[in-house]
Amino acid sequence: MEAEDILIELKELSGNNEITKDEIMEILKKYARIISVQDLMLATARMRKDGEFVQKNYREKYLSVYIKYFIMRMKEVKEFEDYDNVAVDKESFDTSFPMLEQTFEKERLGNADDDKFPLIYVITALYTTFILEEPIHPVGSEFPGSLFVEEKNGEFFCPVKDNQKDNVNAICHLCLAEQTPDI
Repeated sequence: MEAEDILIELKELSGNNEITKDEIMEILKKYARIISVQDLMLATARMRKDGEFVQKNYREKYLSVYIKYFIMRMKEVKEFEDYDNVAVDKESFDTSFPMLEQTFEKERLGNADDDKFPLIYVITALYTTFILEEPIHPVGSEFPGSLFVEEKNGEFFCPVKDNQKDNVNAICHLCLAEQTPDI
């Protein structure tokens, strides 16, 4: 089983008339189990390197959020059982597949074939969006300008969502948060 095989299984799942959280979790858990501690350490190092380009006054906040809510979700995925096994929004799932496939390939470019970062990325995005039903950037994530991802009355708002609408590579298109009004 190779990391990219997750894309094949997700595409097959997309062929179903209905997709449940249980079916998604079965795939996510299967692939999360092939991610080792060393893979997580390499992914963390990669994120730290990418974080060098974040404004200095936001860098540590950025890294702590991403490492905690992105990398460390693998343990959570492996152990998570507390969800209602209900159908997910099939249209949203189907729409997400080409984006996840493109993101997987983009994250893989220039890296070793055994780099698990693209797999971690796909698992985290699907888990957060379809299982937890939370935004990709967790509530409280800060962006330049002292702007934050917020939750109000059960709805999630992101201050930078609209900034990514023309970026076909942005995972923001999958995120269930709406643009923060008046920004």
